[in-house]
Amino acid sequence: MSCEPHNPVPARPHPPRASTAVLPSASATSDHAVAISARDISKRYQMYAKPRDRLKQAVVGRWRTYYSPFYALRNINFELMRGEALGIVGRNGSGKSTLLQIIAGTLTPTEGEVRVHGRIAALLELGSGFDPEFTGRENVFLNGAILGVARKEMEERFDDIAAFADIGNFIDQPVKHYSSGMYARLAFSVAVSVKPDILIVDEILAVGDMGFQQKCVARMRKLLDTGLTLLYVSHSPDSVKSLCQKGLFLRDGEQVCYSSSELAVDRYFNYVRDTVNAEAQKAQPELANKIEAKKTDVAGDIRYGTGQAQIEQVRLIDSRDRVAEAFKFGEEIIVEVRLKALIDLINLDVHFHVRDAVGVDLFGTGTADEGTWFPKIESGTSTVVRFRFQNNLRVGTYGVTITLTRLPDRADVGGITLDHISAVAAFAVIGEPTRPVAYKFHEPVKVTWDSVSPYQSTLATPTPAITL
Repeated sequence: MSCEPHNPVPARPHPPRASTAVLPSASATSDHAVAISARDISKRYQMYAKPRDRLKQAVVGRWRTYYSPFYALRNINFELMRGEALGIVGRNGSGKSTLLQIIAGTLTPTEGEVRVHGRIAALLELGSGFDPEFTGRENVFLNGAILGVARKEMEERFDDIAAFADIGNFIDQPVKHYSSGMYARLAFSVAVSVKPDILIVDEILAVGDMGFQQKCVARMRKLLDTGLTLLYVSHSPDSVKSLCQKGLFLRDGEQVCYSSSELAVDRYFNYVRDTVNAEAQKAQPELANKIEAKKTDVAGDIRYGTGQAQIEQVRLIDSRDRVAEAFKFGEEIIVEVRLKALIDLINLDVHFHVRDAVGVDLFGTGTADEGTWFPKIESGTSTVVRFRFQNNLRVGTYGVTITLTRLPDRADVGGITLDHISAVAAFAVIGEPTRPVAYKFHEPVKVTWDSVSPYQSTLATPTPAITL
């Protein structure tokens, strides 16, 4: 899928009718039914310079305009199938929440059309849908009624809702006394209990504690396996890439990238890094002029940076100094990076990280993190850096990303990305029958055990540790 403005439907010759339609549950239709279809969605607001201009607009607005139009969203197009998950990323004010409100039906688009198939449960704004004077128990039944669930059915589900929310006796206290985390716990518990066809989550889980966040992610994964459609806004890139197949990157209300979640998140980070670089470059004139990367054999999905130092080659090498594309468990992997300075450089940091097949960053490090500092690198000089690590990854395919950064100097000027290439190299891990790896990777762990007699009140001297 392209990351250019995505238009899955032809443009109509006349302004589209603004509407949001919620249709019967998709569960009664084909497994491949469209859950959400957004066509040319725009949301325009009227911005007034002075309060009295509102009155003027109301009285004589037919002859003169007293406001400036502001588009919170402009021409958003995407289609989401039943059972798919879409992660929406972008900076604050990019239009993420506005889009979710339009899909949820709490906001009407100025232009365009949204068609939604199935029951929606939306977690948009903290406390929305709750009456602050009601207790948590009363709000559970209130939300059930709003979502069209009979009271008897909600009574049958109440114990599970209360157990998942885990707020104890506060369930019978007015929610106006709840903390933000308790609000989030109860709201999520109610939303997932009604078995929605579509779940919308807008950063509300960020206020919960880590344990509850993990419970929520596990529950969403389970629901996705049963056919739930998910719209998910989060500032956690790993959660977006691990939960969602698709990604939508919004910038200033416009659609920049609608593609895989990995590519959309990478494009978003590219934009953020360019913005940060632009601010830092104001204080460093020698890095102000961008140098385009020269055409080399270096691969990679996304490349960006100011270009004053450039990656020339990346190789994966085994312990016998041979280029390799597959490694067994326990073998040494060497990431070799050859780079060239195009100006005199100080405080250079070379960083690598390994990413799995679904785009989640697993581990990595940089020369500065490991206490390795380069002397001044003169313009035109090439440098080779090698990172060595033991392969403890489970069977699968992995990508390597390399970043060159000019670190802050003594004047405390911000770091600047000189060159960054995502997925510049890839390798496979071959299984080792004698050492299965159940999780993403194996971290060596020491295990000890003791045999204790039923007549002993204290443990015997520990046996020597067994290293796995």
